[in-house]
Amino acid sequence: MKIGAPKEVAKGEARVALTPDSALQLQKLGYDCAIETGAGTAAGFSDAAYEEAGVEIVKTPAALWKAADIVAKVQPPTETEAKRLTKGKTLISFFWPAQNEELLELCRSKGASVIAMDMVPRISRAQKMDALSSMANIAGYRAVIEAGNNFGRFFTGQVTAAGKVPPAKVLVIGAGVAGLAAIGTATSLGAVVRAFDVRPEVAEQIESMGAEFLMLDFSDDMSGEGGYAKPASPEFIEKEMELFRAQAPEVDIVITTALIPGKPAPKLWPEEMVRLMKRGSVIVDLAAEKGGNCDLTVPDEKIETENGVTIVGYTDFPSRMATQSSTLYATNIRHMMTDLTPEKDGTPVHDMEDDVIRGATVTHAGEITYPPPPPKVQAIAKAPRKEAPKELTPEEKRAEELAAFKAQTKRQVGLLAIGAAAILAAGLVAPASFMQHFIVFVLSVFVGFQVIWNVSHSLHTPLMAITNAISSIIILGALMQIGSTSLLVTILAAVSVFMAGINIFGGFLVTRRMLAMFQKS
Repeated sequence: MKIGAPKEVAKGEARVALTPDSALQLQKLGYDCAIETGAGTAAGFSDAAYEEAGVEIVKTPAALWKAADIVAKVQPPTETEAKRLTKGKTLISFFWPAQNEELLELCRSKGASVIAMDMVPRISRAQKMDALSSMANIAGYRAVIEAGNNFGRFFTGQVTAAGKVPPAKVLVIGAGVAGLAAIGTATSLGAVVRAFDVRPEVAEQIESMGAEFLMLDFSDDMSGEGGYAKPASPEFIEKEMELFRAQAPEVDIVITTALIPGKPAPKLWPEEMVRLMKRGSVIVDLAAEKGGNCDLTVPDEKIETENGVTIVGYTDFPSRMATQSSTLYATNIRHMMTDLTPEKDGTPVHDMEDDVIRGATVTHAGEITYPPPPPKVQAIAKAPRKEAPKELTPEEKRAEELAAFKAQTKRQVGLLAIGAAAILAAGLVAPASFMQHFIVFVLSVFVGFQVIWNVSHSLHTPLMAITNAISSIIILGALMQIGSTSLLVTILAAVSVFMAGINIFGGFLVTRRMLAMFQKS
């Protein structure tokens, strides 16, 4: 069977659903590949590159739709394109079935199967096909780049001969895939990043990326199905606005990413917040396509308010990085085709019992199969809400510290008593020369344990370098004992050399890997 990718007709769309690399992988599944002339040019893929990969170049869109058994697109089909579908054909694209009911009915009437890449369930097995996450990742990254392009200062703080430059303060609203990508990019550029999300379970993800999570003291659980948030109550919105009102005068850049499937984007940054921001501040609204999270956002435009705040409302962030976006999207489709072709014989098997295929399919066998059954597995497990620690009075704190000190002292005295009894028992039968070395050994172990146990985790790599030197001393001492007349001493010395050698080589290996994490390739 043949997979074809037409040239996108939507205004400003530069992506393509088939790349030379993905075509090679699809051919391994037994498919022939075709592409319309110039379909990949805007994304940086020439017709010559496709021909080299064994892809047939088709001159007209009508010929492409007629020749292809499976049509792969980025944007939903236009009415003209949908009318070109026939019974037995399969369309794979973003479709947004909840917003395109007439288009959905048209595709059903044509007897075609439609797989909506925006409907891929957000479960672990389907991550490789999750085109929404792939595009959101790029959008989050690009949002920070656009913010930097419109911001008049460095992201990172600097101390120069001309004066001190403070770091930019960035607020990211919504910690989904796009939000986390924006957090990671802004943090890597040196900005001070704060992030807010209605789902408390994402706090650890935010903090692990070096940002501060703005916790809202509210008892309602705002986690919805599929890893999304659910609509907020009026009480929650009031608390949320109080938090944003406090942040607005401080932050330099605001990136909003909040969306609820099948609904207009929630208004999280009203005009009041824009007026509170400093001149030169920037707002990048990634929800502009669905109405925007900011009241003043104008879709597909960049505007400047009276108080000097720039609001970026572009809706084509992934298309602004068309080569990268096309590569990831084409890979998502290739993985979808891998699941559809279990025998790798070029024949798709539309298994409606498969959770992923069923979830993404919106029309099949002349029927509308949207909406799909609810996801069986949530994308992000709900974490138990952490209760705020109880405030202790100074007297209670002193009592706790005293109790902890007594318990620690009791344990140490017990261990010392056991150790002293063991040494005394050994001294009754062992020679005096052995006891001298044994006491030194015991004290070394005790001191070494106390030193290493109290070392901060951040210093473990330098500590490995020091233990390498200690291990070298152990090896030298053991080598001097290998020639002993006692077989037991020789065996112990050889074991010591072996174990100290492992410690040295392992220490250097781990240290090198740790340092490599901070080197730019």
